[in-house]
Amino acid sequence: MTDRQLPFAISSAIKTTDQQILDFTFMPAQNLHPIRRALLSVSDKTGLIDLAHALRAKDVEILSTGGTARTLRDAGINVIDVADVTGFPEIMGGRVKTLHPKIHGGLLARRDLDDHLDAMQQEQIEGIDLLVVNLYPFEDTLASTDDRDTLVEKIDIGGPAMLRAAAKNHDFLTVLCDPADYPEFITSLQQNGGCNFALRQRLAAKTFARTAAYDSAIAGWMASRLDDKLPDMTSLAGTKTESLRYGENPHQQAALYQTGARRPGVTTARQLQGKPLSYNNINDTDAAFELVAEFDAPTIAIIKHANPCGVASAADLPAAWDMALAADPVSAFGGIVAMNRPLDAATASAVAGLFTEVVIAPQASKEAIQIMSAKPNLRLLLTGDMPDRADAYIKFKSVAGGFLAQSRDAGMITKSDLKIVTKTKPTDAQLDDLLFAWTVTKHVKSNAIVFAKDNSTVGIGAGQMSRVDAARIAVQKAADTAAHHGWDRPRTSGAVAASDAFFPFADGLEALVAAGARAVIQPGGSMRDDEVIAAADAAGIAMVFTGMRHFNH
Repeated sequence: MTDRQLPFAISSAIKTTDQQILDFTFMPAQNLHPIRRALLSVSDKTGLIDLAHALRAKDVEILSTGGTARTLRDAGINVIDVADVTGFPEIMGGRVKTLHPKIHGGLLARRDLDDHLDAMQQEQIEGIDLLVVNLYPFEDTLASTDDRDTLVEKIDIGGPAMLRAAAKNHDFLTVLCDPADYPEFITSLQQNGGCNFALRQRLAAKTFARTAAYDSAIAGWMASRLDDKLPDMTSLAGTKTESLRYGENPHQQAALYQTGARRPGVTTARQLQGKPLSYNNINDTDAAFELVAEFDAPTIAIIKHANPCGVASAADLPAAWDMALAADPVSAFGGIVAMNRPLDAATASAVAGLFTEVVIAPQASKEAIQIMSAKPNLRLLLTGDMPDRADAYIKFKSVAGGFLAQSRDAGMITKSDLKIVTKTKPTDAQLDDLLFAWTVTKHVKSNAIVFAKDNSTVGIGAGQMSRVDAARIAVQKAADTAAHHGWDRPRTSGAVAASDAFFPFADGLEALVAAGARAVIQPGGSMRDDEVIAAADAAGIAMVFTGMRHFNH
């Protein structure tokens, strides 16, 4: 049955006081419900005046509180104080003002039940047809301070209580928790005098999602103060910032949601140019930016399908770009480029010479922005800052019937943490390259093997079912790159290699040695460590253990 086929409203009259008759209209839930009385109490005043004018144009009575009431009166809009309705003043610095039966009775009363209507008449409760509330800005305040007293006072009580009451009773009430929904509501009000059930239901669902997200932010903050990153109960909440064309594939739906976290990255970046990001763009760009954030030196990473194809650190970005691109120029085509320094003109000119989907950087010079503008399809994202590599925030992954939660892999190793297990000791230069390769493995899908030389990757094997296969692919990629450049031999010769997990057998190590690796870094911890160490000693190479694994599934 369509809205046009639904029956007309059924009208009646209910005596609310001895002197007053309230003309009350009950409509079936699927039909329009007229708006005659509204309560407005908002923290965010965006669109408030236009909304109130639209209500008064339809002779809607407006109730309000505190700062909202003052704003409306300053705009020449007549309002009734909630305190005049309840007969009870605001107390405790505004903590208690709407928590009263005259308010919640007006929100919760079902208009199709005689006992509810009798209670309204007996207690002189008038119905509320529209509730407009947005909450104290707890999330925004949390982003700017961790002061406990300040944050506690930004925990809204009356607002969520009213929103939940109105949303529960959406058969009869319209509820607005987001100024973005005001224009659609105003249009419906002007055209129909109210909202149909479909709109009321959608707004109610959004309201429950909003209060859930609000409570989630508060719970997360309180858990953090208790140093309880994985509490007994948790929730994942976000606000949809963009509907994406599709997901990983065209037949999949997708959207981008933001949490209250302010970690610099793809979700918080300012996009200067280019078409909207796709699901895959966002995923790959996040991977790229998180990778370059691991390094102190100027670093560039080129990412394809969430795996790096070239990573390099150098004295400046142009040099890092040349080295990263040289590592695998074939795979770099159509990739994502991330850097941990402001994009300069020289680097912009070099990057613009290759077809690139996305460039992400903390900042960019005016000259660099101008250069990039000549490539209108290239997305340029500026984050303002770099993310904290030591932040072990909680990451979530959905599984059937639930989700997994774990702290981000913020594990870091220094030279002093390494255990040299071979007769041959690594040189200082090799140690630098070993730590570089080890850091990159954290961001390569497991099983992962990374060859590196002069703080640049020279061969990467990612996401294989066996470690020896990952080693073989890394070797083959290096050989293919050498052939592409016309080099007489692959750069794996004399390089170092990193494995994200231990070698279960010596064959993986032997593949690295055969390719020319002179030093290897790995976690250690295998039952066959002695066998692997013996193979390294037999080859005359250095090997160090980290005692830390970097699985990245």
